[in-house]
Amino acid sequence: MSFMYNPFPFDDPKPVNRPALSEETINSIVSGGTPNVAKKFVAEIADRVKSEGVIVGIDGYTTANWNLFLNLLARECVIHGFEFEAVDSNKAVLKSGKEIDDMIDPLLIWDTKIDPTLLYGKLYHGGYTGLFDEAKMAQFRKDVPAMKAPGKLTVVAGYGSMIPELRDLYDVKCWFDITPMKTMLRIRGGEYSNLGKERPGIINRTIRRCYYCDFECAVQLRKELWKNNVPDYYFLDNDPKKLQMMPFSTFADICAQLVKYPFRAKPCYLEGVWGGSYMKKHRNLPKEMRNAAWVFDFIPMEVSVLVEAGKEMLDINYCSFVHKEGISLMGEKCVNKYQGYFPIRFNWDDSYHSTGNMSIQCHSGGKFNIENYNEFGRQDESYYVVVTGHEAKTFIGFRDDADIPQFFKEIEDADTKQIPCDYEKYVSYEPSVPGLQVMLPAGTIHSSGRNQVILEIGSLTIGSYTYKMYDYLRLDFDGKQRPIHTHLGELNVNQDRRTSVIHDPNSPDYIVQKPRLEAKGEGWEEYILGENPQMYISLRRLEFEKMCEQDTKNEKFHVLTLVDGDRARVRSVEHPERCYDMDFMDIVCVPADMGKYVVENLGKEPIRIHKTTLREGFENDEK
Repeated sequence: MSFMYNPFPFDDPKPVNRPALSEETINSIVSGGTPNVAKKFVAEIADRVKSEGVIVGIDGYTTANWNLFLNLLARECVIHGFEFEAVDSNKAVLKSGKEIDDMIDPLLIWDTKIDPTLLYGKLYHGGYTGLFDEAKMAQFRKDVPAMKAPGKLTVVAGYGSMIPELRDLYDVKCWFDITPMKTMLRIRGGEYSNLGKERPGIINRTIRRCYYCDFECAVQLRKELWKNNVPDYYFLDNDPKKLQMMPFSTFADICAQLVKYPFRAKPCYLEGVWGGSYMKKHRNLPKEMRNAAWVFDFIPMEVSVLVEAGKEMLDINYCSFVHKEGISLMGEKCVNKYQGYFPIRFNWDDSYHSTGNMSIQCHSGGKFNIENYNEFGRQDESYYVVVTGHEAKTFIGFRDDADIPQFFKEIEDADTKQIPCDYEKYVSYEPSVPGLQVMLPAGTIHSSGRNQVILEIGSLTIGSYTYKMYDYLRLDFDGKQRPIHTHLGELNVNQDRRTSVIHDPNSPDYIVQKPRLEAKGEGWEEYILGENPQMYISLRRLEFEKMCEQDTKNEKFHVLTLVDGDRARVRSVEHPERCYDMDFMDIVCVPADMGKYVVENLGKEPIRIHKTTLREGFENDEK
């Protein structure tokens, strides 16, 4: 299930990236409101429309809305004396709603004993082509060319209209892009119906269907379009009334320049029943937010990147950037291993001065995810403690004396009979202090306790396969008891990860590790905080007072988080102007192509930077 089930509608204006862009690139961006964009678009193709006619194809990411743009194109055609016709390709070529339901519904879990909130299913890998009727497509291929005539603008718009089997029908090809947060807000606002459906359904079922079908189709098509530089125009559709348009070559150049810099993503903020108050105050979030339980600072499938281009602010889907500049950003081995996806995610979990702990939970491994969800691989996590209050705890593994069958019985009784479970009899914990790093390979029972803020770093798995095993009989914001995944939790939890094992340097489950010095230079030291053969990430910390030297060696990206200190600058050695200034708790990505770079202390107190990269030999790991 998508992590960002219910984002708070707040656009954080702070994390702006300012790559050097040419005047040509800046001047080719068209904005000023959707009426102006429509006017400029028709003006650019007017001569071709007049002499021979033009067929425009419009496709876009899930929930993209081109209706207003089409209306304004029609108005511009009247002004120019052109004929106008709009064709909905989805109505023309999609299979019937029942046929699509018969394809997708069997992939979804409908047994509420297994999945009480109906979150899970199997990814559909057939693409838009599999959802289109072959006979209808054949007829469509005959009908569309016949619409072309001098003095006429024909627009074919629909999800999947740009698949390889149809794209040669269009003289001009357009892609409407949108950030993940705006996509989710449109779904929750009833502005989107799943492919093949006439009206929106129940929110959680619509979102699940999007994740396992609609999103997957859109992501895979966009990745292929980018690879082959298919679109002629790129539109940002985050606000249908304020479209931004540019040639696709302009979008490509913006991505090519951005990847030369350290950069920061634009976070998304989510409320939660266990949420605390620290991040809300630290980030100056809206007063009407109840809390900020989760801060999705750098979760690849959920965030965007803000780019300043002259007077324009462009909010670009992060995955659109990743799929355009994958090798420069991540390195060739990473792109090949993880099929073009950015393989690590970062978020803050805030329970500072909250009402309770995060749920006791675990995640599933690669074999289970592949067989049961058609997913890419395993779901691992790690916690790094940054801020703590009194008596904060981080729960990890079972106690050595835990009676696990009795634990399973008690959490089942808690779920079905509302009998509290004395979970500390079974689940071990570490006293939380700033700097504590714990690794959480798939199957590890764990929880972030109340009164702390942790940096959570997880693996590629795009869905959120979190199995809540105990949640303290807590009610959600709507007053209903929160659902528990006891069945899936029991199937996936590793019963052998106990207190003594996870602290044993000779155990393969050594996941609460002591920092060890890895490298040092003049005035700086680098420590390994966590490396384990079961996880493909390497967790480290840089400690210095003035400056620290680093090198991606043009092979692997680094992700840096300022976990102690006020302000630091990350800059290229060869091109010092390529830099990003980070404040406390900011997360900055250093692209693989950066090579040698330095981190400079811009404050007075000593600096500690958490550094995440891919472990040596990651490319040889199993999924």
